[in-house]
Amino acid sequence: MQLTDIFNLSLAGRAAAEALEYDRVDGTIATLTFADIDTRSNAMARVLTERGLVRGDRLGFFLLNCVEFIDLFLACVKLGVIVVPINVLYREREITHIVSDAEPKAVVTTEDLAQFIPANTNGWRIAELAAAASTQDATRVWTAIDGDDPAAIVYTSGTTGKSKGAVLTHNNFAANAINVMTCWRITSEDRYLAVLPLFHVHGLGNGIHAWLASGCKMKLVEKFDIKRAPDWFTSFQPTLFFGVPTVYVRLLELPEDLAKRIGEKMRLFVCGSAPLPAQTLEEFQGKFGHRILERYGMSETLMNISNPYEGERRAGAVGLPFPGVSVRILNHEKQPVAEGEVGEVYVKGPNVCAGYWRRPDATAEAFVAESDGRWFRTGDLGQRSADGYYTLCGRRTDLIISGGFNIYPREIEELLLDQPGVREVVVCGVPDERRGELPVAYVVADETFDEAQAEAACRQSLASFKVPRAFVRVDSLPRTALGKIQKHLLPKI
Repeated sequence: MQLTDIFNLSLAGRAAAEALEYDRVDGTIATLTFADIDTRSNAMARVLTERGLVRGDRLGFFLLNCVEFIDLFLACVKLGVIVVPINVLYREREITHIVSDAEPKAVVTTEDLAQFIPANTNGWRIAELAAAASTQDATRVWTAIDGDDPAAIVYTSGTTGKSKGAVLTHNNFAANAINVMTCWRITSEDRYLAVLPLFHVHGLGNGIHAWLASGCKMKLVEKFDIKRAPDWFTSFQPTLFFGVPTVYVRLLELPEDLAKRIGEKMRLFVCGSAPLPAQTLEEFQGKFGHRILERYGMSETLMNISNPYEGERRAGAVGLPFPGVSVRILNHEKQPVAEGEVGEVYVKGPNVCAGYWRRPDATAEAFVAESDGRWFRTGDLGQRSADGYYTLCGRRTDLIISGGFNIYPREIEELLLDQPGVREVVVCGVPDERRGELPVAYVVADETFDEAQAEAACRQSLASFKVPRAFVRVDSLPRTALGKIQKHLLPKI
């Protein structure tokens, strides 16, 4: 089975139903049925075929959210062309690496973004492709594809070096869509407000795939905008919303009465891509009347773990493994740790990528072959409670070792987020001649923040070696498009 077979549950099975709503440039709202989505992508597939693309070729997407992104994506899925999404915040150096590594036949972009494409890259304008598609035959396109064929090469954020391309297969995406749709009860009755970028697996592998598999109605917007959010929520009245922590922090700025009205129509808020502070979870529940469902996934694995739809959505925890996904917490000797102890998270399942594109060395380093299968080293630190809930403690590379003691930054960050005036915080290790490393807190806070008070709170609640040796005030924390903090861009001290 291939992705097209899953999507046909809606493209063919719900052809007449309203599928997609989006805002035109002139401010009016356009609506497409699933039949429209199907025929548009068929026509786009014929354009790509005319331009020489065949099964196994790669095609780069350097695009903001738009309906043409969906046309192009579905066309590639139907042809067996491998999609290479590129973060729109990337610039020439980063794009050059991806293009040279994946070797796409072309990179599809817009006139505005074309300036960032390397000069020797074959760049296609999405407007030209859409115009060509409007004159094409739109009868169904189908290619025989194996489920283990690559559907996309998704590049990691590359915050500590050159990014690697995770090869995600049709089977990976299909298994993930079925899990997300089943465990979060997504049905054709839902109304999904899509604000996350489609170049990321959160917006694409969860959002778009669950929409197409379930047959619900989606409103697609270019990007999240807190100024426009009230209109989207009140006019579209979604029941389903996927966000990242920074989006939920912004939503807390909305007035109490509006938040209550939004909450009355909503069924499920989901958060991922970065840790959600417990304080935000509690504040959001109090204001919107919904407890955000936090989950854990990666570019390489799609979704691994999720708090339950029915059951406790535990603050600070990412929940329980998805069906078919196995999780282990191992120490540096690859031995299981006791419940409650911290170790590295390893996962195995149909969601895990085939490996890294043209990087056998990186693939060999990331996977461990055991008698019961092939386990992926996530690089994340975590712990398992006695009742099976998993909690993440940060990245293995973020671990601070001070005087021989392990320090997990998230423990300090959660304490500091409870201090008056603190809006955001990240704790990093800085070199120290005597102790190896010392923890330092970078804080985004208002005028009510008191450094001495924060330090006293840390000394009262934490071991002395965990107390930050400095508090650095910053206007904002450098983040990726999906909200992950880029620690290497923080000011040096």
